[in-house]
Amino acid sequence: MVPDVSTGSSTLGLINYLFGPGRRDEHTDPHIVAAWDMAGAPDPGRDHEATYSQLARRLDHHVDLRTRELGGHKPPQHVWHCPVRTAPGDRYLTDAEWAEVARRIVAATGIAPEGDEKACRWIAVRHADDHIHILATTVRADGRRPRTHRDGQRAQQECRKIEAEFGLRRLKSGDLTAPPTLTGAERAKAERQGQDVTAREWLREQAYAVAAAVRSVDDYFTVLTSLGIQVKQRIGPESGEVTGYSLAAPGDTAQGEPVWYGGSKLAPDLSFNRLCERLPTQDVTDRPQHIEAPHTSWRRAECAVRTAHTVLDSGDDAAAQGQLDAFSDALHNLARATHGPHQAELQAAATAFNRSRRSAIRADHQAGTSLRDAAKELAYATNEPGGLAIALIFTALHLARAAANWHAQRGHQQQAAAAEQALLHLRTGYQQGNEPVLADLSRRAPRQQTIDRFEATVRQTLPDHADQILADPVWPALTTTLARAETVGHNARQLLSEAAAERELDTADSPAQVLVWRITAQPNKRVQAARRRSTVSATSFVSAPQPAPAAVGEKSADRSQRQARGGPRHGR
Repeated sequence: MVPDVSTGSSTLGLINYLFGPGRRDEHTDPHIVAAWDMAGAPDPGRDHEATYSQLARRLDHHVDLRTRELGGHKPPQHVWHCPVRTAPGDRYLTDAEWAEVARRIVAATGIAPEGDEKACRWIAVRHADDHIHILATTVRADGRRPRTHRDGQRAQQECRKIEAEFGLRRLKSGDLTAPPTLTGAERAKAERQGQDVTAREWLREQAYAVAAAVRSVDDYFTVLTSLGIQVKQRIGPESGEVTGYSLAAPGDTAQGEPVWYGGSKLAPDLSFNRLCERLPTQDVTDRPQHIEAPHTSWRRAECAVRTAHTVLDSGDDAAAQGQLDAFSDALHNLARATHGPHQAELQAAATAFNRSRRSAIRADHQAGTSLRDAAKELAYATNEPGGLAIALIFTALHLARAAANWHAQRGHQQQAAAAEQALLHLRTGYQQGNEPVLADLSRRAPRQQTIDRFEATVRQTLPDHADQILADPVWPALTTTLARAETVGHNARQLLSEAAAERELDTADSPAQVLVWRITAQPNKRVQAARRRSTVSATSFVSAPQPAPAAVGEKSADRSQRQARGGPRHGR
C-alpha cells in the first residue's frame, strides 16, 4: 500500500479532478467513502443535486474564516492531498475497508487525530478499484494549522501496519532517500509520446551517468548541455555563485515552455550541494604525464572494487556507504566502457543500483575517493580487454551481493532490494560475457607437459580444492591463464595461493572461474619492473651532481688552448 502526500492551493480544482472522468476516462463511479462528517459532506458522486462548489465550500469553511482574519490572504498551500494505492496483485478492498484506511491515515499524519473535534475537514474519494484519494483543507476549526511534520513518513508507517492487518502485500518502508514519485500526468505524457520512460526518469539516468564520468561540477553542466539537455543554474543574489540548478529534457515542453526539474527533484543525491560533496567545482586533478600501460585503468578499477568489498566488513558504516556511492559510479562507467551483448545488462545494473547508493546513513565520500577516481579513468578507457573486463564484472558482481547483505543487515529494505536487482543484471551480463572469453582461453590451452605441471602445482598449493578445480570444465581456461601469467613474470604457485586467500573457494560454484578472473586481474610484473627501473634511472640522472660553472669554463678554456696550439681535437 503506497501513500503519496502532496500539497496544493485549489480545493475546487482537485475536486473537479477527483469526481471528473480523469485524463483518460479512467475514473469510474467516483464517490466519497469517508469524511470528517459523512452527513455534512455533499457527495456529487451519489447525490445528483450536490455540486462540486457546495463540497468545496464545506471543505474550505475554516479556510475562509482564517482568510478573513488574514485580511483576504489565504493560507499558502492549504490543500492536503494523499492518494493511497494497493500493490499490484492485492485484493480489492471494500468501501468500508477503504474508509478505515482513510481514517487511520488522517489520524496518523496529524490531519485529523482521533477524538479531536477541532481537526481539519477531509474527504476520501474512491474512483477506481485499487486506490482512494484523501483531500483535506489544512486549517483547523480553532484557526490553527495542523501538525503535519513528516506526514509522508507517518503515512508510510501506518500503511505498513494496515498491510499486516488486512493481509495485503507487505511493501518496504521508505527512509526519505527515494526519488520523488512520478505523477500520473508524467506517465500519461510519456505514453502519449510513445516513450518507455518519463522525461524525469530519462533526465535522472543521464545526470547519474554524467556525474559518474566527469571530474568537476563545471564539466557536469558542460556535458549535460552537449547532450541536448537544457541547464538552468540558480545564482545566489549576494554571493553571485551557483546555489542550485534545473534540467529540461530535449523536446519536453508544456504550453511551449521547457519543463524544468531541479536536481533534488530528480534524486536527493543529484542536488547541487550533494554533487559538490563528491565533485570539485573545477577540475583540479593532477593527471599523470606518462603513458599508462594498456589496461591499467581496468586493473585499477578491479582492485578498487575489491578494496571496497573489504570496507563493507570494517564496521565503519559511513565509509561503507561512501564506497557504495562510488561503486554506483563505477557501474555506470563500466557499462559505458563495455561493448557487446552484455552491455545492456550492465546498464540495467547501474540503473538499479542507483537506489542502493544512498540510505539514511550519510556517506563519507572521502572514503570512496580511490574507487571513484578509478571509475572515472574507466570512463575514458579507449579499449576493452575481454578477459580483464569480465574479471571486473565478476568482482563487481560479488560487491553487489555484499552490498545487498550489508543493507539488509541494517534494515535498509529498499536499498537491499535495489542491490539484489543489480546483482541479477550483473549475473546475467557476466554469463553473457564470460562464455566466449572462457571458450577462447580453453582453445588456447598450453601443451600437455605444461598442463601436467600446473595440475601438480594445484594439488600442492590447494589440496582441499584440487579435485574440484581439476574436474571443472573451466580447468583448460585456467591453464591458459596461468601460462600467460608466467610469461609476464608471475609465479603460478604464488598466484594460486593469493587468489585463494582473496576469496574462500568453499562456496564457489566454479572455483576455477574464481581463480581465472582473480589471476587475470594481476598486473604485468615485467612491465612494472621496467617502469621502476626507468623511474630509478631518471631519478639518478636528476639527482646526480653537476659540474660547477667554473669547472665547465676551465674545461672550455683548456680545449680552446689545445686547438690554438694545433693539438688534436679528439681524444685517442
